[in-house]
Amino acid sequence: HVQLVESGGGSVQAGGSLRLSCTATGYTYRNSYVAWFRQTPGQEREGVAALYFGGRTQTQTIYAESVKDRFTISQDNAKNTVYLKMSSLKPEDTALYYCAAGFTGGLWYRPNNWNYRGQGTQVTVSS
Repeated sequence: HVQLVESGGGSVQAGGSLRLSCTATGYTYRNSYVAWFRQTPGQEREGVAALYFGGRTQTQTIYAESVKDRFTISQDNAKNTVYLKMSSLKPEDTALYYCAAGFTGGLWYRPNNWNYRGQGTQVTVSS
């Protein structure tokens, strides 16, 4: 049984930072893709960042334009945990953030191309 559990969300003022974590049980991130998505009420889910970890020299990351240079996705293989460090936060970053695993192929930012997702952690950025 695969379970993804996010943590680290909260309320922060614009310009602040947060670090989200996503720990997996029943699933290993090594040699696989993992991603962060976010969703606000009434909006489609948005792919924020994705990572492929094939080893120290084979890590690939990709980011949505809206978060590029502000967010960093990383992985701690020993803890089987993926992180999303968010800096220079803006009110428009307010959303429920969740991680996804079990990429099936195609476009990484399409939510339907992932088999597993967590329940999410809320991030609220005030101006």
